[in-house]
Amino acid sequence: MLEAECEASSESQLGQRVESILQDAFRSGSSVKFAVEQIVAIVAFACELPASSGRPSSHWSPGALAAEAVKRGIVETISPRSVGRFLKGSRPPTAPGPVLAEQ
Repeated sequence: MLEAECEASSESQLGQRVESILQDAFRSGSSVKFAVEQIVAIVAFACELPASSGRPSSHWSPGALAAEAVKRGIVETISPRSVGRFLKGSRPPTAPGPVLAEQ
């Protein structure tokens, strides 16, 4: 019985030690302002046509997306620049070289 208690105690200590090692270190700068769910919601409705939201344009602008995100209640406030960063980050990377096949 004593051996099982020691083993459980050492597993608990090991778990606590692993947790403390894996914790993030302090980072300078501002904290995260938008949750992943908010970013995903903004990127998702950016894929819709602006006309479906009652906007008269054929393409979204970062300012229009920011205003629509506030209107839909996704965020309280957001700058067009932040929206632009979200959309820029969601693009697939470009090919490093020519994309035509060689014959």
